[in-house]
Amino acid sequence: MTDRQGIAERWRRLDVVARDLPLGVALFLMSLLPITHGYGTLLGGLPDRPADLLSTTAVALQSLPLAFRRRWPVLCLGLVSAGFAVDQLAGYHTFAGLGLIVALLSVGSYAERHRKLVALVFSAVYIALVAGLYRMGATEPWSEFVTFYIVLAFATGVGAWQRAGRIAEQDRVNRIAGDTRAMERTRIARDLHDVVTHHVTAMVVQAEAARYYAGAPDRVDDALDTIAGTGRRAIADLRQVLNVLNPDYGANGAPGATDVADLVKHARRAGLRIEFTEHGSAQDPAGGTELVVYRVVQEALTNARKHAPGSHTAVNLRHRTEETTVEIVSDAKAQTVHSVPSSTRLPEGGGHGLAGLHARVMALDGDLSTGPREDGRFIVFARIPTRNRS
Repeated sequence: MTDRQGIAERWRRLDVVARDLPLGVALFLMSLLPITHGYGTLLGGLPDRPADLLSTTAVALQSLPLAFRRRWPVLCLGLVSAGFAVDQLAGYHTFAGLGLIVALLSVGSYAERHRKLVALVFSAVYIALVAGLYRMGATEPWSEFVTFYIVLAFATGVGAWQRAGRIAEQDRVNRIAGDTRAMERTRIARDLHDVVTHHVTAMVVQAEAARYYAGAPDRVDDALDTIAGTGRRAIADLRQVLNVLNPDYGANGAPGATDVADLVKHARRAGLRIEFTEHGSAQDPAGGTELVVYRVVQEALTNARKHAPGSHTAVNLRHRTEETTVEIVSDAKAQTVHSVPSSTRLPEGGGHGLAGLHARVMALDGDLSTGPREDGRFIVFARIPTRNRS
């Protein structure tokens, strides 16, 4: 950060009264300079009067209250209006009369409540001022007073326009923030679904299968080891998902295409017969593309384990410069001696997994197709563009 940026940042951190005070002080000092005499606001045409202590008071009332024009805009307008009335009725016509324009602009921009009431009260005071000027011998026609009132109303309108712009911008920022939070919640929910469904399904399959291994202690031990390993992996994966909530979380904590081989290896230990082939190398191992690849394979294997336990599944991963494609084909008709009995009840996912995958892939301008083939096998195919392509 440069020195100029540092100064600007410190200035923005100051209270609004401290930031507006220089404006009021500058107007006060300028109005006292002899060079500004004759350049003030002349309303009513009363003869000029030499400066004295009362004129200094009028100048102070029209300028110094501008320090809290944003904090208390209505109070600022009341004090400035009082100073302006003294200035015009006494015939000083000082340069500080500009403070009335600034005060009205501030009311239009920053007043939060009773805006219509303030406008009515100010209009009544203005009419009373005009009447007082005529009693003091004002020579200007009514049209001049009406013109000046229109100028004051225009200043208030400019302030109201600024206020509307700020409100619209804040609404836009809030809407973007809300959309961002909703997208992040959806993304985290998808990650949780993928992680929990995948690992819990594997644990349920192994736990149910262990019932039928009473005569084979070694296989029971293998099933229990698989359950324990799945549980530890689930904890690790959940930790990765929840680390997103940590401000110090980095992209390296998320799984990617380089972890697909480990995912397949773990699924094999859980009872799936998987043929895994990979062509090429990941173009962006820590990027969003490879995370989606990992989730596609994870969800497909989870569904294969739920709906066709023990069946043969082929996973084909192909990396190219422009895109990564992944194809998972499950033979739902094949059953092996290791398959879980039909009485086993697996957790239902409600169909949210594939819908979440579709949203993930589409977010990267990719394609996802799922469904049965004519031979009865089920296929999941995804094409995901590489995010760091030139």
